Amino acid sequence: MLTTKVFFRRTKGGNIFKTVREHYLRDDIYCGFKSCVKCKARPLDMILDEERSDIKSSLIQDSYLLVLDTNIILDQIDVLEEDVITNVIILQTVLEEVRHRSSAVYKKLKNIIGDPKRKFFVFINEHHRQTYIEREPGEKINDRNDRVIRVSVKWYNSHLNSSGCNITIVLLTDDAENKRHAIEDGIFVLSMKDYIASLENSSYLLDKVCKRSYTLDTQSLDLFPCHLTPAEVHSGISSGRLLQGTFLASRENFLEGNVNVEGKDKPIFVQGRTNLNRAVDGDIVAVEILPDDQWSSPSEIVLQDEEEADVDDVTEDEKVLSKKSSSKMEDKIPTGKIVGIIRRKWRQYCGILKPSAIKGNVRHLFVPAERKIPKIRIETRQAEILSKQRIIVALDSWPRNSRYPLGHFVRALGNIGDKETENEVLLLEHDVPHSRFSDAVLSFLPKLPWIITEADIAQREDLRHLDICSVDPPGCTDIDDALHCRKLPDGNFEVGVHIADVSHFIRPGTALDKEAALRATTVYLVDKRIDMVPELLSSNLCSLRDKEERFAFSCIWELDSHTNIISTKFCKSIICSRQAMTYEEAQLKIDDATQQDAIAVSLRELNKLAKKLKKRRFENGALSLASPEIRFQVDSETHDPIDVEAKKLKETNSMVEEFMLLANISVAEKIVAEFPECAMLRRHPEPPQSNFEPLIKAAKNQGFIINTNSGKELAQSLNEANKESNPYFNTMLRILATRCMMQAVYFISGMHQQEEFKHYGLACPIYTHFTSPIRRYADIIVHRLLAVCIGADATYPELLDKKKNHLLCQNLNYRNRMAQYAGRASVALHTHLYFRDKVQDEEGYILFVRKNALQILIPKYGLEGTLYLNPTSSITFTYNSEDQSQTCGDIVFRAFDPIIVQLSLDRSNVQHEKLIFKLVKPEISDFSVSPLNVEANTSKTDFTKETLKRRAEEQQVSSNIHNKKGKKKKKKKN
Repeated sequence: MLTTKVFFRRTKGGNIFKTVREHYLRDDIYCGFKSCVKCKARPLDMILDEERSDIKSSLIQDSYLLVLDTNIILDQIDVLEEDVITNVIILQTVLEEVRHRSSAVYKKLKNIIGDPKRKFFVFINEHHRQTYIEREPGEKINDRNDRVIRVSVKWYNSHLNSSGCNITIVLLTDDAENKRHAIEDGIFVLSMKDYIASLENSSYLLDKVCKRSYTLDTQSLDLFPCHLTPAEVHSGISSGRLLQGTFLASRENFLEGNVNVEGKDKPIFVQGRTNLNRAVDGDIVAVEILPDDQWSSPSEIVLQDEEEADVDDVTEDEKVLSKKSSSKMEDKIPTGKIVGIIRRKWRQYCGILKPSAIKGNVRHLFVPAERKIPKIRIETRQAEILSKQRIIVALDSWPRNSRYPLGHFVRALGNIGDKETENEVLLLEHDVPHSRFSDAVLSFLPKLPWIITEADIAQREDLRHLDICSVDPPGCTDIDDALHCRKLPDGNFEVGVHIADVSHFIRPGTALDKEAALRATTVYLVDKRIDMVPELLSSNLCSLRDKEERFAFSCIWELDSHTNIISTKFCKSIICSRQAMTYEEAQLKIDDATQQDAIAVSLRELNKLAKKLKKRRFENGALSLASPEIRFQVDSETHDPIDVEAKKLKETNSMVEEFMLLANISVAEKIVAEFPECAMLRRHPEPPQSNFEPLIKAAKNQGFIINTNSGKELAQSLNEANKESNPYFNTMLRILATRCMMQAVYFISGMHQQEEFKHYGLACPIYTHFTSPIRRYADIIVHRLLAVCIGADATYPELLDKKKNHLLCQNLNYRNRMAQYAGRASVALHTHLYFRDKVQDEEGYILFVRKNALQILIPKYGLEGTLYLNPTSSITFTYNSEDQSQTCGDIVFRAFDPIIVQLSLDRSNVQHEKLIFKLVKPEISDFSVSPLNVEANTSKTDFTKETLKRRAEEQQVSSNIHNKKGKKKKKKKN
């Protein structure tokens, strides 16, 4: 049977086009029920049955099949993933609607459908003659889809009854209107909560039921204003009365946040519970700018958490908000209020359960690991068990009359404090894909034994005769670069950078390629590595191990003695590394004059040339910034930290870095010349001058002038800012300078003007990533572009599609940030593990002085924390906002001042182990300091996005400028 639809449309030129769409209908589409005698289908195609002996419902007497509407799937996917839900009919209409509304839920649903044990059957109702219906005039598409579902349920009932099957079709819907119509049509209909409650032993499933809303026990007043409707938001943005942006909550004050609006240099400041209006970190919101006389400034109080009282009638905390940093109008910043939510960016959150003080109460508060996320109210009947575990909770809604958003329990991860559990938490919190590689991905790996054939040699440059070596951190197994240097007869030097040819093994469009693109980067934790590509490639076939022949992509220069480039050559090659060394081994080889073998001579020449390259870079205005970095020594069996030290850089670190930078620049110039519209590059935008204000002010208080008109002037100012009395002063100043920087990002050349290509930190006009394809997907794309440039490989449509690659860059940038955050969270976790049962005094420095606290840096461990000042009756602290100092008696605390603190771990609360800082020197009688934990009152895994973002930004430039290998430092045997 064929139905047709005719559409007419008018073009811009005034022509009218007629479009006819044909829709084919059939009457032989089977129902999927095994006992049906009317459907003539293969036994494998009939997957629904009557066997539900282990799943009894008190509301349904007969055997039954479930039909789900769209919202049930979208809202209750956590319940549907439980094995107890079986014998389910998924209508084609519902499946398509889920696909359009949520790709994440659609993927989960497809996985369930693909599991034969779950018995989820997809019925193609839109092409069945008796279940297809036309949309009526004026009928909304959602109403038509609901009607389709009801029509399909009625057909199933009729079809199976006529087949003699004693089976009940149950429609699950939480839509009141759909439920009312279903009852009128004589359909057996239940809500998800009623159905789950009717099952035997269902208490754990009830915890997972999504709760869009429920009535609070206390009839409280509305705490928040109404959100504007989508139409009102659209109208306000169109007229310019409202602005659209991303809400970012503050980690230092839960009553403050900012809205980043595209096109504006500074974010819109939002302060107060009412003005925040139920926005959650990451939400896309509509914000209204307040009148100038209502503008405000961030509070000088470091406010970690709201009162612990579990109540819902708390209004604005005027006491907190009255403690402003300044009452001067010139210190006020543009301030607004959030009036609407454009798009929620809610995800599943890890954290702990705070059981209710009321015995038998099923409503409890969940405390997320990420401090920027508010507490979440959930219902659970397993509080006694879950209170000892890390759990995952999903957000459902945030009513106006609830102080907290509402959510539901998803699953437990494991016991609090268990290292594997905490590692899982930090990976989930930073959205790091870490599941095992699927069979589909592994199927595209080369078969072993893998050998280099004569055909391979014929297609590549044979460089096995060269004295090539690699220099990496200790324990490195994913060696993706190697070097060589030899003197030419005319006195010039041939220098080669040889990079693992990963793109040879990962072909475009394969499952392996798609998985690598999704993961985007390898993630290095203290005790493990989450690979971007399977281990067969990362640690074997692609790794440039010594004395093994490997495929490489080589960049070879001829340099004169002043490091001027005479010529550049790119080629696919075959190499055989003579030696794989650590930085220390390479340094010893360089320094030991008795060693005169080919590798030692090559390293010495490379080191000399690298020093000249580095000197030239800094003369051009490249920045040398700093960040606190530490390195753990871990037990080889337990992987627990046994020692910790600050990371030390050697000359060989800089040597490797300089030639990796040179290779990246050379490749960038080549690919953008060949593909000016679709080259993948990396840029580091120049920060706006407003970003430098904290740096300038801090330096001025110490008697130094920082010039930020250009990168070169900034570098010169930092070089001149030294204090003999404080040898760490310059390093701290560089740490502050790094925090002023913008994030370096990947981009497609055709999406930006050429003047925007520049890399501010490196002081170079063009840059890309070519040298680490084992651990960065961006490098694989660059390899493919370069291969096309030199005729070593063919192009393909997606490689030259700048819009698709622009979206790819967005994922690369996101995954890169998350990998950095996860790595630093792992350091924080192991810091806690290291300080168990330890009490030690350490030297620290004051980074910032707040109205009620001192922010402290411990260089030895790279730790930063907040020391809260709780004055007693005999102790008074006086805060001076002009020079940002705290005075207690005759002792003054200023930024950059050295202090001695005692570090210990407070394990009295199993849910929140805290690293405690206590002031030792300068000694103050009766000095009272509240316990300080690193990164401000948090559990071990709560070293998350904002503080970590600061550290990521601190290292963003230095990771490009200094140590290309920096991200390799965390290996299995680090």
